[in-house]
Amino acid sequence: MMVDRRHSGPSGQAGAAAVPLYGFEPPVGTPYGLEVSTVEDFFAQHDDWPWNPPRPGRATFHYLIAVTEGELLHDVDHVTRTVGPGQWLWVRPGHAQCWHPPGAARGTFILFEPDVLRPDLARLLAPLTAHQAPAVLSPHPDDTAWLQQTALQLLDEHRSLGLRPLDVHHALRRSLLESLLLRLANSPGIAPVATAGTGRADRYGRFLDALELNFRELHQAADYAELLGCSVRTLSRTARQATGKGVRELIDERRLLEARRLLGGARWDARTVAVHLGFTDPANFGRFFRDRTGLTPAAFAAREAPTQP
Repeated sequence: MMVDRRHSGPSGQAGAAAVPLYGFEPPVGTPYGLEVSTVEDFFAQHDDWPWNPPRPGRATFHYLIAVTEGELLHDVDHVTRTVGPGQWLWVRPGHAQCWHPPGAARGTFILFEPDVLRPDLARLLAPLTAHQAPAVLSPHPDDTAWLQQTALQLLDEHRSLGLRPLDVHHALRRSLLESLLLRLANSPGIAPVATAGTGRADRYGRFLDALELNFRELHQAADYAELLGCSVRTLSRTARQATGKGVRELIDERRLLEARRLLGGARWDARTVAVHLGFTDPANFGRFFRDRTGLTPAAFAAREAPTQP
């Protein structure tokens, strides 16, 4: 399991090598797609889960964790990240993650679905919410106190359910969340925000979202055109205008990135990676990997293996 057991189980059956996908299902009475708690409360409520034993998973929503005390260890895309005081951990929809045993970490724990953000704000925040954005954010020191205080205000408003009309309560929560994210967008390593969005940019962004959630199972341009409700030709034109690359090339690049992560940092064997990425035959995966890297999966894994002292 990856998320709080209040969230729903994986959609569909997963094989031994698969990383299950979980949807957002907050506690009864929580309005809209936003839930706010604390790291310490999460650990206290789940003293034997999900780190006993730890299992990777994926979610359709964002995990945003502010660490104010202690140190948090968390695997994102099969790489262990260390998050210290003043830093933020961001696990975006579709990214594989795995919990480590609870430690002394303290801070605010925010879960939210992508459509909580208003469309105009979502476009402004695209560089921050993008799948390739850093998993660990280290805001400018001048922003640290403001960010932590705003996160606490969001937590306080979340816990104030029933004190105001429901629409007002949610509007306040969303406003605080968006303010927080706009300030986080100034963190080092985040590209400057866009000033405007276009229909093509929106479609390409939706394609990236769909790709991140489905690249293990869906490998054809037609699959994504169907998901987005457009023609293959339209989607192909959108991808080329945004990147200069075709849809199939972008799909293959994402599969290759995952293969490199699993063979290298996660130390999976080639056969397991092949199954995980939807190859019907390990030999086909071997050819796919060698054609794009010049190395067999075994040779790549050996090259990436840590050197023994």
